Amino acid sequence: MSLPKLSRRSRVLLIIAAVIVLALLLGARLLDTYVDWLWFGEVEARQVFNTMVVTRIVLFFAIGLLVGGSLALSLWIAYRTRPVFVPVSGADDPLARYRSAVVGRIRLFGIGIPLVTGLIAGATGEGDWQRIQLFLHGTSFGQTDPEFGNDIGFYAFTLPFYQWLLGWLFVAVTISFIGALIAQYLFGGIRLAGRGGQLAGSARVQLAVTAGLFVLLKAVEYYFDRYNLLFSDRNAPLFYGATYTDLNAVLPAKLILLCISAICAVAFFAGAFLRNIQLPAIALVLLILSGVLVGVAWPAILEQFSVKPNANQKEALSISRNMEATKSAFGLNNVQYEDYTGTGQATASEISADTTTVPNIRLLDPNVLAPTFTQRVGRENFYGFPQKLDIDRYEIDGRLQDYVVAAREINTANLTGNQTNWINKHMVYTHGNGFVAAPANTIDRAVSSANSDGGYPIAVTSDTQNPTGAGINPANPTAPGIAVTEPRIYYGELTNDYAIVGGQEGRAPGEYDSASSSNYRYDGTGGVNLGNWFNRLAFAAKYGERNILFSDAISDGSKIMYNRDPRQRVSKVAPWLTVDGDPYPAVVDGKIVWIVDGYTTLNNYPYSQQTPLGAATEDTLAGVARQANNNINYIRNSVKATVDAFNGTVTLYSVDDKDPVLKAWEQVFPGLVKPGSEVSPELRSHFRYPEDLFKVQRELLTKYHVTDPQEFYTTNTFWNVPQDPTQEGGTNLDASGLANQPGYYVLAQAPGQSGTTFQLTSPLTALQRQYLAAWMTVSSDPDDYGAIKVLRLPTTAAGNSQVDGPVQVQNRFQSDSRFAQERTLFSNQSVTVIFGNLITLPVGGGFLYVEPVYIQQRNQNSYPQLARVLVSYGSKVGFASTLADALKQVFGDQAGQAATSPTQQQPTTNTPTPSTTPTNPPATGGTGSSPALDQAVADIQSALERLRQAQQSGNFAAQGEALAALDAAARAYENAKAAQTTSAPPQPGG
Repeated sequence: MSLPKLSRRSRVLLIIAAVIVLALLLGARLLDTYVDWLWFGEVEARQVFNTMVVTRIVLFFAIGLLVGGSLALSLWIAYRTRPVFVPVSGADDPLARYRSAVVGRIRLFGIGIPLVTGLIAGATGEGDWQRIQLFLHGTSFGQTDPEFGNDIGFYAFTLPFYQWLLGWLFVAVTISFIGALIAQYLFGGIRLAGRGGQLAGSARVQLAVTAGLFVLLKAVEYYFDRYNLLFSDRNAPLFYGATYTDLNAVLPAKLILLCISAICAVAFFAGAFLRNIQLPAIALVLLILSGVLVGVAWPAILEQFSVKPNANQKEALSISRNMEATKSAFGLNNVQYEDYTGTGQATASEISADTTTVPNIRLLDPNVLAPTFTQRVGRENFYGFPQKLDIDRYEIDGRLQDYVVAAREINTANLTGNQTNWINKHMVYTHGNGFVAAPANTIDRAVSSANSDGGYPIAVTSDTQNPTGAGINPANPTAPGIAVTEPRIYYGELTNDYAIVGGQEGRAPGEYDSASSSNYRYDGTGGVNLGNWFNRLAFAAKYGERNILFSDAISDGSKIMYNRDPRQRVSKVAPWLTVDGDPYPAVVDGKIVWIVDGYTTLNNYPYSQQTPLGAATEDTLAGVARQANNNINYIRNSVKATVDAFNGTVTLYSVDDKDPVLKAWEQVFPGLVKPGSEVSPELRSHFRYPEDLFKVQRELLTKYHVTDPQEFYTTNTFWNVPQDPTQEGGTNLDASGLANQPGYYVLAQAPGQSGTTFQLTSPLTALQRQYLAAWMTVSSDPDDYGAIKVLRLPTTAAGNSQVDGPVQVQNRFQSDSRFAQERTLFSNQSVTVIFGNLITLPVGGGFLYVEPVYIQQRNQNSYPQLARVLVSYGSKVGFASTLADALKQVFGDQAGQAATSPTQQQPTTNTPTPSTTPTNPPATGGTGSSPALDQAVADIQSALERLRQAQQSGNFAAQGEALAALDAAARAYENAKAAQTTSAPPQPGG
């Protein structure tokens, strides 16, 4: 029975429907491709686009031809060798109608099915273009693996390609076998009638040969599996790499199975032509049985009865190899370790004489102060800042200072009312304006009589109104600060929507630039031309916005800006890079640029430890892009990228010319990455050691500071990344619900350093304990950039000489009587207490902990204000409204002088200094010992009551006045008590 033929009209309609479906499927992709082509032309990186597209197209057709062609060949052979007469089991042959339909349209099925299969396979495999390019341009590492002696480049560039190709060959052969099986059954080569069924000679030959090819590929796979043993996870997570069992049982088993597979393949080929299916059947059973006995059972027996009882000795060689490979792959070969007691007792004079670390102690937490920046220097409602601000350093007036910095960007999400119409959103409010910086160690403590305005950063904006950045130095407000020649910001972290700029004067609406100038027209090089109708039509379709096509405000000279996020721009220009999650702005040669760190990574470095990138970089910082949790076992910060905030220009610089992975990509895209010699000294002075790389290395150093393999196996001397006790959240949580503490950028001088250095630091705690085990720092100074130093505390401590870690110090802070008293006052229904970053600094042979404490009113427009500073050194705790007073409490009066820098404002007389508040205020009614003491007690009680009332009402001005009165009363109490003690007669025995 045959199916009825379609009429000419039906065929035409089917063709039209197929064209429409194809257009719908490919139209969006073609449109995106054209828009990307325009964008790559804007950033002058069209070679990247062309290379990617050409490689993808070649892969698409190559894989499609391999898989689809194999299936077509298999179907053709099955059809050509089909039995001439097909016996049927009866008049109602269930396959007759299907066989008739296929034979009637043999070209449609014989070409259509392989074509669709090839298209699907090609679309699946074309995304592996990076693997192919690395294979074609791979370089030597100059290092060999310890087992086979191959260069590491073989595992990084060559082996992945062979495995990829082998995988597609398996797919092609498998699909061909399935196609042959179905076709032979359909055409009668395979019949299920009778006992055991019947198999025609042609079917037997085709299926046996195809199966033999599969087994032969399996032999090739066993050959390459030997090399995969160097990535073994048998003893994970302790260590990765070939174990004793892998080397002494699995490796020989792979060679044995390789030989057996080759023999079995020959048996399949022989059976195909000897008309003997028993031979292939026996070979198949032998292959399966040997795989179970040799490949599974023998390694399991060796592991259970020989290795596990003596694992510390048996695995020593493998652990040693893993340690060496991991340190090499993650850049930990040259870590400088230094023993440090951590229990020193610095004196007030030593602290006072400190001119490097203590004067630069950071009081501003960039993870807290974004709302403060927004409200105090954000100006118009459409300007904003990222959730997390950044830390960088600048030399002003000959003095190096670290600053909390941010770009004041356009934030179209904050537009309101008529600001949200299409023209305003995309053509008027197009860019930010200004670079904001605040000295990280400085707080404005000025308090006016009408309003409490203290505890805020001295943030100064370098913009069109103040291009010199004057005012950043309170000691000299007219002196220039961080000067910018082009403060307009078209590309930034908040600018995710497209903007249309430029155009003809009189037609373009004009861009908002500042309160004094609202008719600015962009004249830079950024953006894609919208002057022709084809581009306007393309972008109208891309964004589904007809106004792009019909608006008269768009004319010759108009440009459209898109893909404006710096991190996104770098990722598109260099898709082979893993981009750091925290770009930061810097002023270089008067221009605002975004600096973005790029990593080259691998997951096939022999013996190196597999590390989940997402988990290793997870901490309590908010507002940063999280890395995908891909396993890596090699990483280099080989590229520093800059994105011009005005023009959007993306520039890549090589900062690790020895990285073989970078060398390979430089051959793929010649000229894309500029040599490090082209980095200007000013730009280099703003390079920071990247946070994500630091966190990965920190995680590994908790284990790989150990040098003895047997000690490594016991894990007794492993460390931990400390949990952040000031915040809760994140995914990398411990049992207490705390996430990892981030690393902190500080300007300080660590032991062994010659001077003040901008560095990224973190404490490390003992394994499953909260006391301090080490302190890690990495320099960002151009002279010794990337130098890793670890201060290692004694592994055993006598008595109670162990040094408290961050969690223990935070507990001590919160149990301090002064803090507990004032937190009761702060933490009420109208005020929230926010703990800032808990920074650990090596000072005077010990560790100094500093933590700012902020308060914020609980309403929509409130923002954090620094209220107190917590300090800990040894067993002493300081708690005051200024760092100087907190240091005095811990070290003595002289110590406070070190916290005074030329840019700091001293507290005015009515600024509260609760550090002098008595730990236990006297009871109401006084002591009766002196009128001055009684009056001070009464004043303290009155000020406390006024403070409670002001906090309940949410009146900040009244709170400031009450705190000032409380401070004055506390000082009066201390003075009266001291006078009483001095005038008291000596006691017997004294």
